[in-house]
Amino acid sequence: MKLTIEPAHLSCEMNEGQSLLEAALAAGINMPRSCRNGTCRACMCRLEAGQIRYRIEWPGLSPDEKDEGWVLPCVAVPLGDVVLSAPSVRGFPDGAGV
Repeated sequence: MKLTIEPAHLSCEMNEGQSLLEAALAAGINMPRSCRNGTCRACMCRLEAGQIRYRIEWPGLSPDEKDEGWVLPCVAVPLGDVVLSAPSVRGFPDGAGV
């Protein structure tokens, strides 16, 4: 499975059961984060393509936010390839790429 983050054009492979945030961090992509349990919303971004399921019953999103495509990558597990829109993600901290 592949995670792509736009508009930075970053991508990485995801392992089964790994959250979107865990996959990005493992690949060296520095995404905003704090609580890692779906409550603080620091990692919130928009799901542009693909499908996810949540590790928790009700992540910290309103029904309207969910309908608009907002997701919390810290508790979102991919069901296939995923594309996120996360404008605050600019690149790899060391300038490397995947």
